[in-house]
Amino acid sequence: MLQQYLEVGKVTNVHGLMGEVRVQPWADSPEFLCQFDTLYVDEAHWPIKVERARVHKNMAIVKFEGITDVNGAMMLRNAVLYIDRKDARLPEGSFFLADLMGLEARDAATGAVLGRIADVLTLPANNVYVIRGGAREIMVPAVDAFIAETNIEGGYIRVNMMEGL
Repeated sequence: MLQQYLEVGKVTNVHGLMGEVRVQPWADSPEFLCQFDTLYVDEAHWPIKVERARVHKNMAIVKFEGITDVNGAMMLRNAVLYIDRKDARLPEGSFFLADLMGLEARDAATGAVLGRIADVLTLPANNVYVIRGGAREIMVPAVDAFIAETNIEGGYIRVNMMEGL
């Protein structure tokens, strides 16, 4: 089942004197984080309205409604921020990394089950899927040469296994 709320970043500090906070984005870009009108704070998913947001030095600077000074902003320090899945607009064929976690990985040629996606490493060149099955761990680059199919609804990916993988 797909999670309704997805982690998108963490408040790292205050920014200025007017209640703005610096948010380290856990998305592809800080611009993605700036598009939402409402974010949700911590695991309780307490909704908080975004008054304005902008990008500054690869961080999102966010001003929340009702937070007007440094003291109010300090109360949000280290808070994890979430979005509601229904508020996100992804390009066709895109998906959230959280949706990959736990998917069954199958050999594209034989259909044999290799294991499940246990982690996704976000590296500069491309993401790498960590697949654990039994006593082994396979690391598969998330590129077309290796990933034959990603079927979130079906609960699996198909991997082109190559010599030495």
